[in-house]
Amino acid sequence: MKRLGKFEHNRYVGDKRTQVVYDIDELAAEDEPLIEELLAAETFLCFGPDTLAEARNRGYRLFKKQRVAAATSD
Repeated sequence: MKRLGKFEHNRYVGDKRTQVVYDIDELAAEDEPLIEELLAAETFLCFGPDTLAEARNRGYRLFKKQRVAAATSD
């Protein structure tokens, strides 16, 4: 997925409702509607610094499909 317009420098975008963070650079095409819905609901945030560690520090967990993919690629 292409990075979001106003968040073009942010790789990780979180959903405040579910405490899930999405890695935009690794998001599959079939999951793009999740981000579109997130933007429409205006319940998103980005992290500073833009790292998965910072997202986890704030209580967010990586999107399950991305967690599974990362675990199987190790």
